[in-house]
Amino acid sequence: MKKADFYYDLPKERIAQTPIEPRDRSRMMVINRKTDEIYDKHFYDFVDYLNEGDCLILNDTKVLPARLYGVKEGTGAHVEFLMINQKENDVWEVITGPGRRAKKGSSFIFGDGLLKSEVTDVLDNGNRLAKFYYEGNNIFSVLEKVGEMPLPHYITEKLEDKDRYQTVYAKQLGSAAAPTAGLHFTDEILKKIKDKGVKIGYVTLHVGIGTFRPVKTENIEEHIMHSEHYYMPKETALLINETKQKGKRVICVGTTSCRTVESVASFKGGICEADGWTDIFIYPGYEFKCMDCLLTNFHLPESTLIMLVSAFYDREKVLNAYKHAVEAEYRFFSFGDCMLLL
Repeated sequence: MKKADFYYDLPKERIAQTPIEPRDRSRMMVINRKTDEIYDKHFYDFVDYLNEGDCLILNDTKVLPARLYGVKEGTGAHVEFLMINQKENDVWEVITGPGRRAKKGSSFIFGDGLLKSEVTDVLDNGNRLAKFYYEGNNIFSVLEKVGEMPLPHYITEKLEDKDRYQTVYAKQLGSAAAPTAGLHFTDEILKKIKDKGVKIGYVTLHVGIGTFRPVKTENIEEHIMHSEHYYMPKETALLINETKQKGKRVICVGTTSCRTVESVASFKGGICEADGWTDIFIYPGYEFKCMDCLLTNFHLPESTLIMLVSAFYDREKVLNAYKHAVEAEYRFFSFGDCMLLL
């Protein structure tokens, strides 16, 4: 299949720049995959589409405020760091801009000196290894004070509240981006879900910066996926297996939850506790082994994420649904609305 097969026109004004308030007031397109019927709803209607005995799989990763703005020690030249991968202790792989200012041995100051850094190596991909220095025992508490959320490039407005780029159930620090389908949930919605007899299971997949990288190959089968770390807890694995055995549905919230359960199912033959890295690439022709329903936001044209959705439903029908979403003035991408595929 060709990358261009997954293109659609999107007016810039349809790209959501700020999150909607309250969270559950976002719109939700519901698609019945058996009848191809489309319903225009709101997220507060989500519970109506769940059945007792279903299980909902949520990604509890937490976004690291890993975008740093600082100055080069000695010259005062401005620099930007994006921390993308913790290598060991306080050594991180970072993307720097402008790169010419971050040569090996260069030192930088962030947050009026609360955090300092020295570039220890320049990697083959152009990224840097940097060692960070700070007072205290935990770099993450320092980042909460000096770091900013690494919002996607298509969001140009400043985020006033960092928590709005976190899910209400975020726990495990390590993501470079939010699992955005989860941003619609509130504590009240989660309580209603449990009260209906729907079980909730948590997995962790730390979203990498590669999630924003475009597919560059014309033939999508030649695309090489980025690798992301995941963890499938034992209790969630047992919940999924029990749900399947009872003939109930496994509903994944977001493509990250989907990729986690499908990664485990694909090489384990079932679901069990697992901890590792996945570069699973799901596109049309893929046979789903675990997921029965998917809640997901609207994705960029020609992205691996719209390819995943097209694998779960049908490419032409997905593109028609996106056309409907554009015409009905849905909000797109990270802070946008969502679709529920049943």
